[in-house]
Amino acid sequence: MWQCPKCGRDFKNTNQNHYCGKTGTIDEYIAGQPAEVQPILRQVRAVIRNAAPNATEKISWQMPTFWQDGNLIQFFAHKKHLGLYPGELERLPFADRISSYKTSKGAIQLPYDKPIDFELIADITRWLVSCVEKEAKTK
Repeated sequence: MWQCPKCGRDFKNTNQNHYCGKTGTIDEYIAGQPAEVQPILRQVRAVIRNAAPNATEKISWQMPTFWQDGNLIQFFAHKKHLGLYPGELERLPFADRISSYKTSKGAIQLPYDKPIDFELIADITRWLVSCVEKEAKTK
């Protein structure tokens, strides 16, 4: 067992990458990640910000979150991959483009050892924004 000296949590693996502490902003979240991942996270944030200019940034469930009339998209730095959380994947029209990634019901794992597909992130975000805007017009 290994205990994190910062938060005191016990882990099975020594120096296990984890999140400890309360982060208030996406800047703080990125600054708390390993140095080699920070440029990727900054670029992901910029891509999402550009694709969703009206979204509000916040931390929700300890993850960088973009909010526009609800949770639009989130991301998270894992040890070996970037987790992208756009909601239920079966509703996304990008099945062919995400088929090469490990996925779960609402997550796409983009491994750090391969080039991050920032255009895919932008396209997913733009599509999510369009859904939110269509729904707002019907209210």
